[in-house]
Amino acid sequence: MLTVTDLRIAYGKAEVVHGVSFEVGAGECVALIGPNGAGKSTILKAVCGLMQPTGGDIRFEGRSIAGLPGHEVARIGIAMCPEGRQMFPEMTVMENLRLGAYRRRRENIAPEIEEVLALFPRLRERASQMAGTLSGGEQEMVAIGRALMARPRLCIFDEPSLGIAPKVVDEIEETLMKIKQLGVTILLVEQAVSMALRVADRAYVLEAGEVVTAGTSEEMSNDPRVQSAYLGA
Repeated sequence: MLTVTDLRIAYGKAEVVHGVSFEVGAGECVALIGPNGAGKSTILKAVCGLMQPTGGDIRFEGRSIAGLPGHEVARIGIAMCPEGRQMFPEMTVMENLRLGAYRRRRENIAPEIEEVLALFPRLRERASQMAGTLSGGEQEMVAIGRALMARPRLCIFDEPSLGIAPKVVDEIEETLMKIKQLGVTILLVEQAVSMALRVADRAYVLEAGEVVTAGTSEEMSNDPRVQSAYLGA
C-alpha cells in the first residue's frame, strides 16, 4: 500500500533523513522505532504532505505522492493522528470528531460517529465537553477517533502514548489492536518500543536518519541490539 524509497529530507541545508526505504502492506501494522532525533516524525510528515522531501519517492497504492500538499494526501485516504494530539481545545469532543470527516461532510457520518463512541465509551459521556478540559488520555482517544472519522485506508499514528498515564497506554494498545483487526492499515511511530512491537507485524529501526535494521516484530524483540537499546534487557 505504501512504498517509501530512498527518502531524503532536510531542514534548510541540514539533511536529517538519509535515503530511508520501507514498505507497508495492505492490512499490516508497521512500526518505525528508534531514539529521539532519529527522523521518525519527520518521515511521517513527509508521507502526510506536511514536509517536502528533497529526494526519493513516496508511493501510495502505486501513485507517487511525494510533494503532494497535505489536503490532497488526506483526500486520497491517508489520515494522521498527530504527536501531542493537537485538539481544537475550545470545541467539543463531538465537534472535534466531526472535523475528522470534513471531506465527507455531505455524507451521513452517523455510523462512523457511533463506531468511534463504541470504541471509546468514555467519549460518549463527554461528547459535549470542551476538548481542552479532557485528560491527556481522553484527548488521545479524541485524536484517534478524529483520524478514523475520515475512513482512511492508511492511518498514521505519531507517538500515541506520549504524555499519558501507563494505565491509559494499555488502553491505547488495545485500541490499536482493534483498529488493526478492522482491517485498517497502520504506520506507527512509538517511543514505547515494547508496546509497538506487540501491536506491529513488522518494524524498522532508525538511527540518525537511517534504517539500521528491520524485520518482523518477533525478530526485533529477539534481536540483542534492540533488546539492549530499547527493551531494557
